[in-house]
Amino acid sequence: MAHTTFPPDLIETQRDWIRTYEALARRPLHTAALRRRLQELSSRLASHPFWDTGVGRSPAARVELRRQARAEEGA
Repeated sequence: MAHTTFPPDLIETQRDWIRTYEALARRPLHTAALRRRLQELSSRLASHPFWDTGVGRSPAARVELRRQARAEEGA
């Protein structure tokens, strides 16, 4: 699955999701805005047209998306 090319907007949305989740994990109080943002990003990720393609139907594609997004975050 490492050769999968994801649309740039999908990778960026996943990166935003990761950053928001990490911010939520660090902040114990006043998290409503972060929770709403996480729900919005989750909805965008789940409804992206990429998942309707042959490559996107594979459960491994979602794992690979997270792996690639985390790798770009660390770079």
